[in-house]
Amino acid sequence: MRIHRLQISGFGPFAGTEEIDFDRLSAHGLFLLNGPTGAGKTSVLDAICFALYGSVPGARQDGKRLRSDHAEPAQEPAVTCEFSAKGRRFEVTRSPAWDKPSARGKNGFTTQQAKTLLRERTGGTWTDKSARNDEAGAEILALLGMDREQFTRVVMLPQGDFAAFLRSKATDRLELLQKLFGTERFESVEQELSRQAQAAKDEVSHLAGRLELLAARAEAEAARLSLDSSSAPSPENTEARLGWLEEAVAARLEELTAQAGRAEAASTECRNAVGVETLRADRRRKLDSAAARKLAVEQGAQLLGDHLLRLARHRKAEVLQGQLLNVDASAAKARSAATAVESAFTLLSLAAGEDPELAELELHLAPRPAADAARPVAGAATELGRLRSLLAVVEARLPDEDRLLALRKRHSSLLRKREELAAALEQAGKRAKELADERSLLQDGLQDLEQHAATAALRRKEAAAAEELLDVVRRYGSAVATRDLVKVRHDECRDRQLEAKRRWLDLREQRLANAAAELAAKLVHGEQCPVCGSLDHPAPAGGSSGGPELAQEEEEARLVHEAAEAAFALVARELGEASQLVAVLAGQGGDTAEDEALSAAEGARRAAADADGAVKELEAVRLRLGKLETAAAAALESRTGTEGELARTAASLADVSEQSSALDQALAGLRGTHRSLAQRLRALETAVTVLNKAVEAQAHLDRMEAQAAEALDQLELALPAAGFTSAGEAREQLLDVDEAAALEARVRAAQDEEARVAELFASDDVLLALEEKSAGYELDQVRLDALRETAAEALQDARDADLAAGMAARCLASLRGIRAEYEDLAGSARQPAERAQMLAGLADAAAGRGENNYRMSLNSYVLAARLEQVAVAASERLVAMSDGRYLLQHTDAKAARGAKSGLGLEVVDQWTGFRRDTSTLSGGESFMASLSLALGLADVVQQEAGGVEIETLFVDEGFGSLDEQSLEQVMDALEGLRDGGRVVGLVSHVAEMKQRIGAQLQVLKGRNGSTLRISDGADVPV
Repeated sequence: MRIHRLQISGFGPFAGTEEIDFDRLSAHGLFLLNGPTGAGKTSVLDAICFALYGSVPGARQDGKRLRSDHAEPAQEPAVTCEFSAKGRRFEVTRSPAWDKPSARGKNGFTTQQAKTLLRERTGGTWTDKSARNDEAGAEILALLGMDREQFTRVVMLPQGDFAAFLRSKATDRLELLQKLFGTERFESVEQELSRQAQAAKDEVSHLAGRLELLAARAEAEAARLSLDSSSAPSPENTEARLGWLEEAVAARLEELTAQAGRAEAASTECRNAVGVETLRADRRRKLDSAAARKLAVEQGAQLLGDHLLRLARHRKAEVLQGQLLNVDASAAKARSAATAVESAFTLLSLAAGEDPELAELELHLAPRPAADAARPVAGAATELGRLRSLLAVVEARLPDEDRLLALRKRHSSLLRKREELAAALEQAGKRAKELADERSLLQDGLQDLEQHAATAALRRKEAAAAEELLDVVRRYGSAVATRDLVKVRHDECRDRQLEAKRRWLDLREQRLANAAAELAAKLVHGEQCPVCGSLDHPAPAGGSSGGPELAQEEEEARLVHEAAEAAFALVARELGEASQLVAVLAGQGGDTAEDEALSAAEGARRAAADADGAVKELEAVRLRLGKLETAAAAALESRTGTEGELARTAASLADVSEQSSALDQALAGLRGTHRSLAQRLRALETAVTVLNKAVEAQAHLDRMEAQAAEALDQLELALPAAGFTSAGEAREQLLDVDEAAALEARVRAAQDEEARVAELFASDDVLLALEEKSAGYELDQVRLDALRETAAEALQDARDADLAAGMAARCLASLRGIRAEYEDLAGSARQPAERAQMLAGLADAAAGRGENNYRMSLNSYVLAARLEQVAVAASERLVAMSDGRYLLQHTDAKAARGAKSGLGLEVVDQWTGFRRDTSTLSGGESFMASLSLALGLADVVQQEAGGVEIETLFVDEGFGSLDEQSLEQVMDALEGLRDGGRVVGLVSHVAEMKQRIGAQLQVLKGRNGSTLRISDGADVPV
């Protein structure tokens, strides 16, 4: 990378625009950047760094302070750097964020954001590459192959930093080397190894916790059996403890199983004894019950015979029961039919007196029938057929009557619609006239309103300008008052400064005159003059008073003059700024009378408000006109539609009237005396129903009387065969259903009881009970209860013993499962434990812990290799600078008190062959060593950055500590750097350097800021 041109404007101490032609300096290979302290030598390097990376090194990164305090208020700070890299030529221009004066901004300023422009020269013309800060920064970083930290260490070699690096501790060197060589990835490897080691350790801890939990579970399981643990292994020996627990529980299980067997046998024996005694008692109770039931059967034998005889007579009469019931039912039906005929006769007579439909029929109603017979109605069937035919005709014409009603409703609806349409047509005409009148009124004033509204934009601009002028006038008045106050102070300070200067010069002149007299008083004839060396003293100066007191007064006067001059300079700068502000505001119209500006602003505001009101009113009028046009069109369309609809409605009304009249005439005959066909239909349906009931009742009576006569004849024929002489006799022997069922049930129950009693006395239990009774056995309930109590106790003992044995069996199974799980888990935990141990050792070694005797981390190890390369590269130059005496050498000697090692540096004195610490070097030797270290580090970092070629280098300060011979050797080494076209800039204010180096970039300091010029035989300002 080579720098060709640098332009600085309003940046750092440079108030104006300064341009440096580095191609002109490059022609000499080696040039000097010099100037007095504070002039801005370092600011030139800051400008290069800011142009390339958008920031400056160290504590000067505050972008807001990059702008020059000497620059004009409105001047934009900017730095332009033209450079070439990788065979391509670029130009980058950057401007930091700064506050620009503005009348409308907050506190009189507007913040301007940082800007960047990157261009590339292709084919003789500049082409824009990027105008974004981040994008241009990424492009430059890719071109240079170095970030800002590496650039400032490689291209701008700060000797103070490398002198500190030369004497620093290993930890401080690690931080700088890591930034330069970017070895953070090795720290990431260390952290990843530590993370994996901790994860493996956590996994082993988790497995150990699970093993402890299994051991605790085993102890808890065995604790329920209250084992004797006097001979048990220690709980720390978990595997042996688990084996002993399993064996002890197995032995306890055998013991409990034997106890359970014995308890079960005793319980069985007791249960058998209870069973035998219970069976004997049950048999005796069965015998007593059977004897009682036998006695009851013998006592009920006579009653059973009576029941059987009564059932026999019932069954003979039951043969005729169906015919008897048929005769009774037929007679009942005949009586019911006669009653129905009488009711129908009565209803028909009443209906004929009230219903005109029945009254018009040709019916001949007979007189009231006798008590045992009924008379039919003559001609009823014929008239019923005629009524049904008429009913069908009326029912078929019902839809026509519905249609007539619908036509009448439509006729009424059309009449109302015709009236509504006529009213709507009249209203539409009135609405159209109103809309036309309103539109005409609005259009009359539209032209004047448009002309007034057209001036709104102009009036707003005039109002804004008037407001701005009023603000400028007020600020101008304040600025004039401030300037006048400052001018008074300026005149006072100037008077004090001139008086102080006059007194100082007077005292100085007096002291100088007194000095000549003092020298003259010391002259001896024949001896050399200490000033000119002459042996003759023709006119010695006369004596005067003063002495040391006069010199002290002169020094005090000089200090007073300098203080007054500094105060005057501050007030002069303040006066210049105040006068400049007054001039700027006057140029903006600030000298206008405030009353005039205020009146103009108020008038402009009113005019702008009127114009804005006209704009709003014009918008409202145009919107209203649009709505009126839409409403007028809609009203016209509505009126046309209403007229058409009115014509259609009138035609429909005439048609409906004609249809309604014709249909009404056609249905009038069917209605008869009724108001509607529906009423005539309901009357016919009622008449048909009444007449139909009378006809059906008479027919039903005839059928029922025939069935009753036939049933009676059949009964008379069946009585002799059943053994009865009359129907009454048969009815007396019949039982009702419930009584017969109950009698049969009692007979069956008695017979069944007799059979069961016989079966009981034939059963084995009753026969065995008879034998036991003959043998003298008697039932003893007390003895039986005692046997049962004993059996219950034996059963509970057996259950307890079985429960204890089951618990022991479950405990044994659980222990076997826990032991198997423990062995499997212990086997699977060995590999994680070994892995955790391996990872822990690896992490400790990478982090410089454990068996790492040098306490050198992986990152330090890599950086140690880089430092070794740096030491070799630095030694090549240090040998030349130190006349072959010194070498820099990397050392990985173990540090004291357990500190981390690997980044040590030592100096090899080839004259004595001894090695010593770098802190033992003298000031000049330290400068040569640190300069060599910086150049060596630049070479190594350049190689690490991908072999980027660095054609421009800057070496900052430190030459004042060298003697003449050392300076000569250092200059020879620096001369060697420019071999191959490299340009080296030395930053120094050492006087001897100015004499040795002809090409110089000089920084000149002044009250109004610094300036630059190039001196290469012809002093030409930059």
